[in-house]
Amino acid sequence: MNEWIDEAAALGVWIARQPPHKLIGMDTEFMRTDTFRPKLALIQANLGSAIALFDAPKLGAHTALVARLRDPGCMCVMHSASEDLEALTPILPDGPAALFDTQIAASMAGLGPGLSYQKLVALLVGVDLPKAETRSDWLQRPLTAAQLDYAAQDVAWLPELHARLAVKLDTLGRSDWLTEDCERLIERICHAQPDTQPQRAFRGAADWPPEQQALLRRVLLWRDASARTLDKPRSWILDDSHTLNLVAQPPRDSNELFERSKGLRALRSAQRQELLALLQAPLSADELQIAPIPAPLTSQEKRLLATMRDDVAAIAARLELPESLLCPRRHLEVLLGERTWPAALEGWRKPLLHDVLLGRMAVG
Repeated sequence: MNEWIDEAAALGVWIARQPPHKLIGMDTEFMRTDTFRPKLALIQANLGSAIALFDAPKLGAHTALVARLRDPGCMCVMHSASEDLEALTPILPDGPAALFDTQIAASMAGLGPGLSYQKLVALLVGVDLPKAETRSDWLQRPLTAAQLDYAAQDVAWLPELHARLAVKLDTLGRSDWLTEDCERLIERICHAQPDTQPQRAFRGAADWPPEQQALLRRVLLWRDASARTLDKPRSWILDDSHTLNLVAQPPRDSNELFERSKGLRALRSAQRQELLALLQAPLSADELQIAPIPAPLTSQEKRLLATMRDDVAAIAARLELPESLLCPRRHLEVLLGERTWPAALEGWRKPLLHDVLLGRMAVG
């Protein structure tokens, strides 16, 4: 029987009633259609096969649950945890003390990249799970019986997946790999800082003069800060195409800005005034000290990149790992562009890749 809990006292009682299991299966349901931050709607927990559904908006800090998750002796098992960790940040800012991500574990065990929870349960347990409620409105109350069943199923099989995948990883000698990647995931999501050089992602503006790149950075930093303050999606304030257009040719006045920015749902009068001032104000000396946008790869670098990707593919095939897990293309581009070993390829990846890739670069 799955319990519905919407009072803090009841949450504390439920947690206390469960034996001190070292494993807790976790999932969340959240909504993110019109906000910058995900709205946490539901938390599902499986403790020793006892399943509870927590009404997140009513429970606030979830104190008893957080205490269990922060216990170093407790392993939190989640599937594809990145978005769930982000949704949990208001109540769990440092993430769980220990995490076992079953999607990453399945990739490391050679079962395939990016397997959904439903596919992994079918593969390892032989159970077909419903998918109909994937796009439900999880903030509505009351939730339907179908929603409640779907939510409970999302944690019902996590302990079994953990048990089977842990054995596979231990046999392959890759348990430490998973621990490392899960710790890195927690660090990346829970301790993320706003990008201070967001213009570097706009490769199409690499040939812009430094002053224009600096103005692009100024506007992107404002967009990010405004989105956080207003809790609206960045694209509702200023999407990429409008950003590039306005920076390439700043409007002369507020009327022109209004005409050129129609349809942006969160760009109101106050934000337009701020944006116009930013587009027209002179750049300071400090603002001109930016990291330039990386230039497109040269023909020679593209050939070298293709060869390095072949090297990664060969190593991945030998280890029966997905290439995307071992070394995504973007890390190779960083290595080529900056000529320094990417932090993302430290740890267990480094001894597998370092000599091969740097040797290829020395020859190339």
